[in-house]
Amino acid sequence: MQTEKKEVINRLKRIEGQLRGVQKMIQEDQECIDIVTQLTAIRSSINSTLGVVISNRISQVIHHPEEDAKDQEERIQEALKMIIKK
Repeated sequence: MQTEKKEVINRLKRIEGQLRGVQKMIQEDQECIDIVTQLTAIRSSINSTLGVVISNRISQVIHHPEEDAKDQEERIQEALKMIIKK
């Protein structure tokens, strides 16, 4: 679990850096198309990070099942709802 957390944190730090880059681009009055390109890349990075978080959740549910099968099913449904919202 620690490895998964580290991966997500690293991804978020990269996204943070990308956002700071866009802020700088705006301050420097760079071209709109370049800013939009970077924002699109950030959105893609966020979506990818969401996928990793959800995948980790599903993996956790499968590999560490609860004693109550109904509770496990609810946890899987919760993870699937997160995917659909994405």
